[in-house]
Amino acid sequence: MTLHEYFSPQPTPASQLPDPEPLLRSLTQGALEVFAGVREVDQLARWFSEEAYAKLVIRANLSARARSARNVRPSRPVFEILSVRRSAPADGVVEAVVIVAGPGRTRAVAIRLEGLDRRWRATSLAVL
Repeated sequence: MTLHEYFSPQPTPASQLPDPEPLLRSLTQGALEVFAGVREVDQLARWFSEEAYAKLVIRANLSARARSARNVRPSRPVFEILSVRRSAPADGVVEAVVIVAGPGRTRAVAIRLEGLDRRWRATSLAVL
C-alpha cells in the first residue's frame, strides 16, 4: 500500500454502516432547504465528497442569484417525501431516488452514497 492510498478515504463495506434511509431523507431535506435559501450549504459539507459538495455550492449560488434577480425572499420549502427507492450496485454503495411532493410539483432527488471511512458520504446529488 502506498502512502497516498493509506491516507486517502478508505472504502467501508455496507455491513459496517448504518441504514442509509434516514441519511437519504435528511440530505434531500437539507439540499432543498439550501436551494430555497433557508439553510447554509456549509451545514451539509460533512456528508458530501469534495466534488459533490463543490457542485452543491454552485447550485446554491445559482439559486440565490435567481431569487435575488426576481426579488424573492428565501422561504422554507413545504414538501412531503413520498418514497425512497434504493439499490446497492456494489458493496458499500447505495444509489437512491427520493420522490418529493411540494405544493407546485413533484420532484425526484437522485443520490449516490458511498461508504468511506466508516460512514456514508454523498458522492452525487441531483434534483430533477
